[in-house]
Amino acid sequence: MIETRQLTKRYGELIAVNHIDLNLAEGDVFGFIGPNGSGKTTTMRMIATLLQPDYGEAYVCGKSIYTHPQEIRRLIGFMPDFFGVYEDMTVVEYLEFFAAAYRVTAGKRRKVVEEKLELVDMAFKRDAMVNQLSRGQTQRIGLARVMLHEPQVLLLDEPASGLDPRARIEIRNLLKRLGELKKTVIVSSHILPELADVCTRVGMIEKGNLIVDGQVGEVMKKARQRIVLQIQVKGDTAETDRAAALLEQHDLVDNVSVSANTVIDVTLQAETDDYSELPSALLDAKFKLKLFREEEVNLETAFMELTKGLVQ
Repeated sequence: MIETRQLTKRYGELIAVNHIDLNLAEGDVFGFIGPNGSGKTTTMRMIATLLQPDYGEAYVCGKSIYTHPQEIRRLIGFMPDFFGVYEDMTVVEYLEFFAAAYRVTAGKRRKVVEEKLELVDMAFKRDAMVNQLSRGQTQRIGLARVMLHEPQVLLLDEPASGLDPRARIEIRNLLKRLGELKKTVIVSSHILPELADVCTRVGMIEKGNLIVDGQVGEVMKKARQRIVLQIQVKGDTAETDRAAALLEQHDLVDNVSVSANTVIDVTLQAETDDYSELPSALLDAKFKLKLFREEEVNLETAFMELTKGLVQ
């Protein structure tokens, strides 16, 4: 559905996007992760035919951005991070205006608008003025707008930007629904833990370079080079220090540190996946375990492990 080959954009000496290769299939929800200025928006604008690459090629549903830009625009829905609304319109009037612009016939227009309002859970605001909506409600109306013409591909640039926690959860649930509808979605975001719940694949971009691209599980596995255990024993800080000293001497352990809340972080030796000896060693030494678990690896920790914090 979306393919890029060596896609590149320069601004003078600055390389905003550097030879990016992507290949997304129908139903993929692709989380595009990177700091501000890393090249996410520039990449999405080139795919949307709103920006001409300096080098490389991109295809949407098999159509080239160079030879079929108008056809591609009918196949995609592009939602920028901030977009304007017409203040003197109700929600229904606003969506019907854009449905007309998308050439939805007059006879079908109202039905299509009502369907999209139901999809984004905004039917209860159909007669409200668009300038009176909250930020989260405006984002959902914006998403309804870009889906009026039934696009196969959605490009969503920071759809959860500036939203409160409840609105972010609503957007996340909506993204899950889009995946179930077999839409191909690229969604950029800084809210990394939430992307893991909705994305089938993730890509991490830094200084214009796509440094990670793969299934969510594969990226997590790549980020966790070594297992880190979190252990807590019953007793005072002296007991915690004694347990940490015992663990530090074990052959399976590479490094031990104690956090302020008396949790012992134990980094195992490379390629160690069986650590059943460790709880046994603690119990044999008469320690009582309050906590023993592997440290969770999420997109946030993966991003910190796999990137260097470089910006343009």
